[in-house]
Amino acid sequence: MNGIDWIQSIVWIGLVLLLGVVEIFTLDFIFIMLAAGAAGGLVAALLGAPWWLSAIVAAVLSLVLLSLVRPRLLVALGRNADPHRTNVEGLIGLPGTVAVAFTTSAPGQVRLANGETWSARFAAGSVDRTPPLGTPVVVESIEGSTAVVRLAERATS
Repeated sequence: MNGIDWIQSIVWIGLVLLLGVVEIFTLDFIFIMLAAGAAGGLVAALLGAPWWLSAIVAAVLSLVLLSLVRPRLLVALGRNADPHRTNVEGLIGLPGTVAVAFTTSAPGQVRLANGETWSARFAAGSVDRTPPLGTPVVVESIEGSTAVVRLAERATS
């Protein structure tokens, strides 16, 4: 190896390390694919390829990895899809009971199954808008800081 080959190898090693470090901070599987492409360029350079051929190997390998491997990796890891509803979305459908009585002029409060107490009002179309304390309800939606509830259907035995 002459001096140019050593410099080319050092540049490829530096590029692999730099892209690997950037991937650690981004976690998008983009820079790791580019780092793998740079590793391919390094291998080509170590096998004696000229710099332009090493660059082509790195570019082609990076594009193949980005277009074929990364999408399948994201699907396999379940990225961009959280099966669990959280925050306000996680409250919809949650059962609870009436904690503070509803009146015709003021909303009441409900204690949800997760232990939280929310100010609540009944959904439009609810027949009984003044149920007694302890009546089971189900959250239909959240509007601001108010839970919109409906009476829970009684289990038939």
